[in-house]
Amino acid sequence: MAIPRTFRRNFDTLKRAARDGHLALLECTCAVTGERRYVICAVGHDEKGFVFTPFGHLHEGNPFESYVPPAS
Repeated sequence: MAIPRTFRRNFDTLKRAARDGHLALLECTCAVTGERRYVICAVGHDEKGFVFTPFGHLHEGNPFESYVPPAS
């Protein structure tokens, strides 16, 4: 299964932000469930101030129970 190009580009952006020290972990509220989430964001800025681009959230519980790796 090939990873879509847009996801690869986003991952490259995330790696660049990590390399440059431009990552943040923000406490947010899930727009769907209202639950608290801890969101990994790249930090940029524009003329108004900081811009936080969310990439994903940290998993509650045991992530090994929630994901199945691809078959070889």
